[in-house]
Amino acid sequence: MFGRKKKDDAAAAAAAGGKKGRPTPTRREAEAVNKRPLVPGRGEIVAANRDHKTRARELQQRALQTGDEKYLPKRDKGPARRFARDWVDSHRSLGEYFLIFAIGSIMLVFSFQQVPAAAVVTLMLMYLFTVVFIADAVVRGLWLKRKLRQRFEEEDLPRWTTLYGVLRSLQLRRTRLPKPQVARGEHPK
Repeated sequence: MFGRKKKDDAAAAAAAGGKKGRPTPTRREAEAVNKRPLVPGRGEIVAANRDHKTRARELQQRALQTGDEKYLPKRDKGPARRFARDWVDSHRSLGEYFLIFAIGSIMLVFSFQQVPAAAVVTLMLMYLFTVVFIADAVVRGLWLKRKLRQRFEEEDLPRWTTLYGVLRSLQLRRTRLPKPQVARGEHPK
C-alpha cells in the first residue's frame, strides 16, 4: 500500500533513458581503466623530445630565412651581429667571387696542360687574386671593427663579431644565412 509500484519504476527508468544496457564492471576492471604509469615510458619521452627538436629546428630555419631575432641561433643573435650582417650585405667584396674564380682557374690550368706557359700564367693569376682577396678581407675587417666600435660600447660587442662579419663577406650573397635584409648600397640601420 505504501510501497512503490512496479509500473512506476519502469516508467522512471524509461524516462531516464532506459536500462544501463551492460553489466556492472568488476572492481578489477574499474581499477584497470584508471591505471597508468606515474612516469612516462622511455619511448614516449624520446618521441616528445624528437617532436620538440623538430619544431625548434623548423622555427630556426624559418628565422634564418626571415631574419627573425627570436629564433635565430645564438651565434647570429644580438644587435651587434645584426649590424655586422647588414654592413657586410650592403657592400660588395672580392671574397664573394673568390670561389668562382678559383674553380675557373683550376679548370683552366687543367685545360692548358698542353701549353705549360698558359697554365703557369693562370696559376700566377690565381695566386695574385688570392693575395688581393686576403688583403680585401683584412681591410674589410678593419672597417667593420671601426664601425662596430663607433656604434656599440666595448662590453656590448660579442667576441669575434668582426670575424663573423668577415667570414660572412666570403660567402656568395645567395648562400648567406640569415638571408640578407638590406640591399647592396643601402646603409644598415
